[in-house]
Amino acid sequence: MSEPRTEAIDFLCAIIGWPGSSPATQLLQALEKTGSINGAAQAVGMQYKSAWQKLDQISNLLPYPLLTKRAGGSGGGGSVLTEEGKKLLQRINALQRERSRFMQLFADGPQEAVNILKTLRRMEMQLSARNVWLGQVTKIEKGAVNSVVQIRLKGGDQIASMITDASVKRLELAPGKEVMAIVKASSVMLGVDIAPESISARNLLAGTVSCIIAGAVNDEITIELPGGSTVTAIITSASVKRLGLEVGKKISAIVKASDVLLAVA
Repeated sequence: MSEPRTEAIDFLCAIIGWPGSSPATQLLQALEKTGSINGAAQAVGMQYKSAWQKLDQISNLLPYPLLTKRAGGSGGGGSVLTEEGKKLLQRINALQRERSRFMQLFADGPQEAVNILKTLRRMEMQLSARNVWLGQVTKIEKGAVNSVVQIRLKGGDQIASMITDASVKRLELAPGKEVMAIVKASSVMLGVDIAPESISARNLLAGTVSCIIAGAVNDEITIELPGGSTVTAIITSASVKRLGLEVGKKISAIVKASDVLLAVA
């Protein structure tokens, strides 16, 4: 391997972050070992809520499902990594074990190595927004000042973002470009039996309530979409009662296109 290529790898690892013993990696390793989010959280000294939120964040940033639920029984229920998730963890472990092995991986498949590092970088992002999804631009509707960018999330779920034409150019957006869509939980409204033609918001994401975390004034609601992504909303406890929300209930998340921020790696 030539010296310039070695220097390029060193530079790439420095920019993206060499996959060491990060909290996200430790959590995935513990989940693979224990077979449950609660067990994994205890193993890494993390609160269950924090572990669950971190796994949600990681899952939303992957182009494939990360977890699958295991039915209860004599051994109990839990959550385990999907086959794709196991392969991701295996590759991360391979990078941790031996740097030279990664350099060989880079030589044999540069794009795959870069993709793994990009995934790790997304996993470790520190953002205040609860909703961050990995997606792909499918269409751009240009206007005089603003453009509407259509994004396909994993599993086929769709979301639209309205940003300035200048931002489209600056981010070099085009159909097929990989982007991250970012929405604050406080910007997500919820509704029951909402018809798309009855609201002005462009984004109506229908799903099922998967978790409710009660608070003193506001509750945190997580909705699982058909494609495998999740949406988190923060609404008042009074609204939760008024809407009759409970785990398993069908619900729609409503998001204005202007509240959807876009980022590129």
